[in-house]
Amino acid sequence: MNSPVINAAAAGTWELGDLTVNRMGFGAMRLPGRLPSGESVPADRSRSIEVLRRAVELGVNHVDTAAFYFSPLRSANELIAAALAPYPGDLVIATKVGPGRDPWGEWYSARPDQLRGQVEENLRQLGRDYLDVVNLRRMRQESIAEHFGALADLRDAGLIRHLGVSNVTVTHLEEALAIAPVVCVQNRYALDQREHEPVLLACVERSIAFAPYFSLIGAGAVRTDPPQLAEVARRLGATPAQVRLAWTLHHAPNVLAIPGTGDPAHLAENVAAAALRLTPEDLSPLDAIGR
Repeated sequence: MNSPVINAAAAGTWELGDLTVNRMGFGAMRLPGRLPSGESVPADRSRSIEVLRRAVELGVNHVDTAAFYFSPLRSANELIAAALAPYPGDLVIATKVGPGRDPWGEWYSARPDQLRGQVEENLRQLGRDYLDVVNLRRMRQESIAEHFGALADLRDAGLIRHLGVSNVTVTHLEEALAIAPVVCVQNRYALDQREHEPVLLACVERSIAFAPYFSLIGAGAVRTDPPQLAEVARRLGATPAQVRLAWTLHHAPNVLAIPGTGDPAHLAENVAAAALRLTPEDLSPLDAIGR
């Protein structure tokens, strides 16, 4: 990409309730180590803090995290607090609850009555009095009404400002909306993984933000770039990862990108994708990939 503008604001903004965020954000999952798993090697703390501070310098004002993002010796929330507190006034930190991990790294699925403890743990780790956005990540439950209702009660109590949902169908989204406003949906979605397109379209219709996770590569997966993607990247002088991010942002106006990395160079590359403009000639072969 020739002379890229490296600022998250280049992708434009979206509203999360009464909070305005740049559409190019940052995901904190990889900061503690390669994966949020007890078996992963802890990341270099100073390097992770450098990445967070540089992200804010590059205009990122939307950081996605979770209390269960930790590896031996490292916690994403602790790193965020160490790097960014006292927090900039425009910084929006979104976290998620539902899944949990005990101190030994074992996973569990929280009951509705356990969600308050998860919210309070995020508050403690981040050093906040309330959380900007909390996404309920659905595990295997058929209905999310009881869990989402518990979070709505915590919002009414002042612990949460806005609510979102994750890993949901359109039916789950409608179920949540019947209980309380939803400002964000987080589902797995990428150029070549579009099974949640109906959910994205439902969010477009309702002006709800859609923040896809694993838009660059699945957790632990090996990415294979389709030849059409490689050709568009070559023509634009960009990397395939940048084109993936740019396509995601171009696909719908309510999409928020939250790519994660623990590498300062990759961070700059990701943020620079906010300024990449795709023409109809570029979009046509890319759109065909997911059909």
